[in-house]
Amino acid sequence: MNKDLEYDYLIVGAGLAGSMMAYRLKQAGKSVLVIDKRPHIGGNLYCEKIEDINVHKYGPHIFHTSNKMVWDFVNTLVPFNHFRYCPLASYKGQLYHLPFNMNTFYELWGTKTPAEAKAKIEEQRKEVTGEPRNLEEQAISLVGREVYEKLIKGYTEKQWGRDCKDLPSFIIKRLPVRYRYDNNYFNDCYQGIPVGGYNRIIEKLLDGVEVRLGVDYNRQREAYDGIAEKMVYTGPIDEFFDYKHGPLEYRSLRFEEEVLDQESYQGNIAVNFTDHDHPYTRIVEHKYFEFGTQPKTVITKEYSQEWQLGMEPYYPVNDARNGERYAQYKAEADRLDHVMFVGRLAEYKYYDMHQIVEKMLMMDL
Repeated sequence: MNKDLEYDYLIVGAGLAGSMMAYRLKQAGKSVLVIDKRPHIGGNLYCEKIEDINVHKYGPHIFHTSNKMVWDFVNTLVPFNHFRYCPLASYKGQLYHLPFNMNTFYELWGTKTPAEAKAKIEEQRKEVTGEPRNLEEQAISLVGREVYEKLIKGYTEKQWGRDCKDLPSFIIKRLPVRYRYDNNYFNDCYQGIPVGGYNRIIEKLLDGVEVRLGVDYNRQREAYDGIAEKMVYTGPIDEFFDYKHGPLEYRSLRFEEEVLDQESYQGNIAVNFTDHDHPYTRIVEHKYFEFGTQPKTVITKEYSQEWQLGMEPYYPVNDARNGERYAQYKAEADRLDHVMFVGRLAEYKYYDMHQIVEKMLMMDL
């Protein structure tokens, strides 16, 4: 290390990717400084305690993996509970179980056996012949017209802000369809929520690491570019390069939070609203993440919205145009030996939490 530099590594971003990198580097004996423009650590994992309930401020996060190494690692930080994500769908006041399984098909058609449900779907799939040309045709070819109309169409159009006929088919190349009575959304062996919320995990990862909050690297580069030998950057890659090839596109989210003076609002962790009668895509009731028995409850209504510069980016729009634009930024990034670009925003790729943990654990530092 250059003796004139204060740190071996500067890490931009205190979310899961940045915090995992800080942990790994500290374990390797490196000196690390973590900065983040938000007033809190944890990125989108951040939880706020409201009415003694850990509220997921940036949408629900459920840890799930089939990788025992990953599961064992996160449990060395914080014990996990046995939470299982079993959302419901509401279509014009009628509730259906998700993901699509025998409970859903019984609620739709009264079918009681896998053979009956398969026959019903097979009959409805026939209306699409040839290669599906858009998301609507793709969905119908997979699960039939009625599942599409009631449980996919409205939710997807709200999520992406476009008609399903105008969305590419690759968005839903596969849909989870189970011919068994099983409402567990994920198939992974290991699932749960950290006891006490996700802040505890980030705090453990950053234990002993210097962290500065309220620092926007892209606006304060002069103060930080000469502070460390190397950098780990987890922010938007296009912002790092001052949008020289144009901004990458995302979908964004808006949250409306309510504290209700009642023990339970909807009796379930999440209800997806799959019609256009409700402008929000889902309502999350946070106490169910940790099996809460508090006298009050906190709900969040989630609205999908078009992203603009300055808004929080959530879901990359992985179409051809954005793919080409990202490739230009990636080529620029590959030429910088002293900067590592890691995580959802820096790699313009949607990651589940377990994928980030595995990637960071396996990284050769």
